[in-house]
Amino acid sequence: MKKAKDIMTANVITVNSNDDVDKMARLLLEHRISGLPVVDDNGKLVGVVSETDLVFQEKPVRAPFYVVLFDSPIYLENPNRFIHDVKRAVAQKVGALMSTKLYTVGPDASIEDVATIVTEKDVNRVPVVDNDGKLIGIITRQDIIKASFKGEDQK
Repeated sequence: MKKAKDIMTANVITVNSNDDVDKMARLLLEHRISGLPVVDDNGKLVGVVSETDLVFQEKPVRAPFYVVLFDSPIYLENPNRFIHDVKRAVAQKVGALMSTKLYTVGPDASIEDVATIVTEKDVNRVPVVDNDGKLIGIITRQDIIKASFKGEDQK
């Protein structure tokens, strides 16, 4: 049975949280990839950024709905979400744009474990990390498909 370490890409293109968003966009375009792991100076995974994050910057940010009662606004939506969205919309550094909600696997995880994360968490890529959280590889949906469905020429 193949494991994560057997199908992962080991030479991962990464960015740092202090990198400019422009650098991130250039890397995505130059390498024709849809997302990047964000690592700290020691190679530890701290987040991920994707094309979706860049597209988010192009959409208008909508203020939360509220009503005024006795001269005080009562928010019908969480105003903290609005503040978060504004920060992402104007982000100049990767750290302000990245997602820190991470779904990772270790190198010995099964392909089934990775596929479960991809489908249940609706992510396009799963970073592979060692016991210290250091990035050692990445698995994309394409990697899972290649490993699971071999064509006639690959037998």
